Amino acid sequence: MDQRISLITLGVAHLERSRAFYEDGLGFSKDNDEDGIAFYQLPGMILALWTRAGLAEDPRVEDTGATFSGITLAQNVGSRDEVDTVIEQARAAGATVLKPAEPTEWGGYSGYVADPDGHPWEIAHNPFWTVHADGRTTLR
Repeated sequence: MDQRISLITLGVAHLERSRAFYEDGLGFSKDNDEDGIAFYQLPGMILALWTRAGLAEDPRVEDTGATFSGITLAQNVGSRDEVDTVIEQARAAGATVLKPAEPTEWGGYSGYVADPDGHPWEIAHNPFWTVHADGRTTLR
């Protein structure tokens, strides 16, 4: 597993309110056309805003307020095989597999593991994004 974070996703209570804060308040520019999620290209990585309920559902964790922080981290890799390899490495090192790697509705391949403290990590291959040789992830 490379030492990098490709994506931080924040689970938010009100997506439009949060978008207004990040876009109008902080000057971020939304870099995708889909409704229901916002992606912001930052230097070398991506920030996403998604509903908290949707974010908890993706890795199949229960959101009791005490067991889920509302944040997931992700590492994007270059292939489906790499997703499987990284998930297995993480499992062997003590991670809990929350969601086995599988094809996604958006055309990629991903799974989730939790670190020993329960923080969810998505390991994903997104064929529409670019993982550069230096580890930077970009939306195009």
